[in-house]
Amino acid sequence: MAAQPHGGDSPADADQARSPDPATENQVTADAFKQIFRRHPAGVSVITLNNADGEPVGFTATSVISVSAAPPSVAFSLAATSRSWPAIARCESLVINFLTVDQADISLRFAATDIDRFAAGGWSRLETGEPVLDDSHAWLRARVARRIPVGSSFLIILDVLQTEVRSDDLPLIYHDRGHHTLHGTREHRPGSPGTTR
Repeated sequence: MAAQPHGGDSPADADQARSPDPATENQVTADAFKQIFRRHPAGVSVITLNNADGEPVGFTATSVISVSAAPPSVAFSLAATSRSWPAIARCESLVINFLTVDQADISLRFAATDIDRFAAGGWSRLETGEPVLDDSHAWLRARVARRIPVGSSFLIILDVLQTEVRSDDLPLIYHDRGHHTLHGTREHRPGSPGTTR
């Protein structure tokens, strides 16, 4: 007969004792969770792509993160209830446009509802067909690798195909329901774009 673990408990009993009770483990409300991330600064981007009819779709995002540098990969999250989700669910590629401190108006426009977000102009198409904002300080084009459902949202994993850095302007930052930028001294490597002394 196999020996039992010390104390007479079986391995199954030991695992059960270590497993948290979901009813008592998760005591975080949605409001408390959102309050934490309202205080967490994030860079502002506009994600642009084509819908199934080839029309441009775009929305403001503060959830863009780098995942891997080799090979280059990024990700962002999007609510399943977003009006942009049907286009994201079908697209093969998209562009992430990184905004500068002077582009808060663009951030607000692409976050607004019931308007044509592209009507004001200031965009064009890459040779591959995706819409891109003309004045973003940098952009990257990426292929959708995975769409992972997580709670009420989707995590979109992307393989980066192409990038362009146009300037070294300060980035637009979103924090506590408002737009901000970085402050303080900037250090530059010699020869970097927009280097100032």
